[in-house]
Amino acid sequence: MADKQVTQQETAGNEDNEMSFWGHLEELRSRILKALVGVVVCCIGAGFFIDPLMNIILLKPAVDAKLQLQNLRPFGQPFLYFKVIAITGIIAAMPILLYQLWKFIAPGLYEHERSWAGKITFFTTICFLVGIGFAYMVMIPGMLAFAATFGSTSIQNIIDVNEYFGFMTTTILGAGLIFELPMITYVLARFGIVTSVMMGTYRRHAIIVILIIAAIITPSPDPINQLIFAAPLYVLYELSIIIARFSAKPRKETPFE
Repeated sequence: MADKQVTQQETAGNEDNEMSFWGHLEELRSRILKALVGVVVCCIGAGFFIDPLMNIILLKPAVDAKLQLQNLRPFGQPFLYFKVIAITGIIAAMPILLYQLWKFIAPGLYEHERSWAGKITFFTTICFLVGIGFAYMVMIPGMLAFAATFGSTSIQNIIDVNEYFGFMTTTILGAGLIFELPMITYVLARFGIVTSVMMGTYRRHAIIVILIIAAIITPSPDPINQLIFAAPLYVLYELSIIIARFSAKPRKETPFE
């Protein structure tokens, strides 16, 4: 009789676990659908402004650098327009994507931790947009200006527009992710993974890494241009140290408390 009761309890426990598992899957499906709807809506909105996006935003750096672009594929331009709309929609929907991600994680957090969803979404989006703006207004013009003037005058620089789009997308999204360093530091510091003391101790190592990154992403051998790109990265690192100092998790305190 006792064995039957134990078996029934185990069966009930397994059913609860199964419901919990399917509940998580349903929540994930709901969040993914909402995120996709947000992306689709933003893509539709971008479609209405495709001409300004192409002529005023995407092609302007190449025009300013006096680079000639050409299309080498039969349907290159239609596909290019679709890709511009898709990337613009994803960037515009970034707050929605981050918010849905956080809301999916929120059920596993404490009540006081859930209240940080809006704030983290806001500041993460701001950091991402600042990185995009820095890449578009500082990095890309300098890189294209160097590409347009480097090399033999007997070689004409005519660039495939799809290669140009790939370069723009990689640079912009890469800069946006790099500028997430302060928010990443904040989260890691709240969980006690990194500390301001640790980051301060490895400051010299970080400077070397920053200079290497600046040398890689800066096509010009001019040290002035490399320092122009390295300076914001160093500022981000110092800002991250300050953030880690003030957001460090005290002992016996849970993250985000």
